[in-house]
Amino acid sequence: MSATKPKAHFIGLCGAGMSAVAHLLQRRGFEVTGSDDGFYPPVSHYLTRIGLVLEPGYRAGNIPADVDLIVIGKNAKLVPETNEEVALALDQYRDKVKSFPEVLADLSAERERIVVAGSYGKSTLTSMLAWVLIHAGRDPSWFIGAIPKNFDHSSGLGEGAFVFEGDEYPSANWDDRAKFLHYDPSTVVLTSACHDHVNIYPTLENYHKPFVALLQGLKARNGRLIACTGEDNARAFYEAYPGEKISYAVGRSADWTAEDMKLGEVSSFTLVHQGEEIGRVETSLLGRHNIENITGAAACLLGGDLVRFEEFRAAIARYDGIERRLDRKTDRSVLPVYEGFGSSYEKARSAITALKEHYKRRRLTILFEPHTFTWRNRAALAQYATVFNGAARIWLYAPPTQGAGTHDQVTLDEIHAETVKHYADVRTFDAETYKSILADADPAGDVVLILSSGSFDGLLTKVITEAEARYPV
Repeated sequence: MSATKPKAHFIGLCGAGMSAVAHLLQRRGFEVTGSDDGFYPPVSHYLTRIGLVLEPGYRAGNIPADVDLIVIGKNAKLVPETNEEVALALDQYRDKVKSFPEVLADLSAERERIVVAGSYGKSTLTSMLAWVLIHAGRDPSWFIGAIPKNFDHSSGLGEGAFVFEGDEYPSANWDDRAKFLHYDPSTVVLTSACHDHVNIYPTLENYHKPFVALLQGLKARNGRLIACTGEDNARAFYEAYPGEKISYAVGRSADWTAEDMKLGEVSSFTLVHQGEEIGRVETSLLGRHNIENITGAAACLLGGDLVRFEEFRAAIARYDGIERRLDRKTDRSVLPVYEGFGSSYEKARSAITALKEHYKRRRLTILFEPHTFTWRNRAALAQYATVFNGAARIWLYAPPTQGAGTHDQVTLDEIHAETVKHYADVRTFDAETYKSILADADPAGDVVLILSSGSFDGLLTKVITEAEARYPV
């Protein structure tokens, strides 16, 4: 008779990072259960596919009596004062409770660790690194806080290096350390360091403190920094780093650069290393920011002699990106509808710029949900003056109220009032009016971009279904 499987229970399972760690524990032989009160694509589809059963809502009875490990997410709803499941976990099972970065640190012990950090580009660049290593037969382990298209799973356990998406957000409601400070990497790839998460880090100096700590630890381990010197904050960290380092950029001088870019359905560029042309690279990804990500992947993998250029080029040509990062949602409609991850100003701008570059002659309509604290904090109002530049029409959705009492929250009316000062056509929508968004669309002359890190309270799927029903192929 086989031994009983150890049991792990996840509270807040529907986070992209939490679901990825849950899969790793499945691979390690754990029986995994979980709970959450938000269940929407793409994570809901992923959880169903990997056979994880979700208990809707938080109840003390969700926790198995013989549980071996409890993983609790970082969310305003996951506090013992208002969540009976969390309260029971911390009261009766405290020695079995961990945050997911603590679990990742345990799973990656004794491995070479490559951590991708920054305020944007982390998920895409991490998945690129993992995909190229897999495609080249290097058998990595990986953790991606999103749903990649080239993989069956957003995490995996191999025998090679462990590639992480390293988040600067606090680890848990009881642990203020940035998640990436648990990982002790040997290589850090720094994509950017623009001010984000204003509810946690009210100033840029506050925001940079965990990055300073990350790089201090890296230097203590004689580790290597690979940084995008095309972003001013990342360049400052690069210039100050006293250890081994490699730079990359698009449109600026660096060790690794992308030159002679041709944007189209398939884009291409010449990869250059310290002035020497390495070769031509092709990609189906949209936007200059993704060419920058590919250049960063080259700096890490080719600069670290982890793969050969031909292996790199072949893998990138077959790399399809990740969910919610400028992926087309309407395969069965002639109206192109894309989804971008609009959790910060820089992410929103990169998605808008990419669509304007690839659809130069089309009218751009944006659906925007200010889901993150970075967008629904009063200090963010000034960003609405320029973030939608290039859009012909903007549809705004109400910000969520979860955690509103923890910061200076603004209302939909306030966001709308600020946005109409700068753009001619700004409207709002809700569950009763969402069909009007596409009522007068021109499928031959319009392109639609959905920007959020949430689900518009479930309306996202309905908007896509409406597009396919109204403008079928």
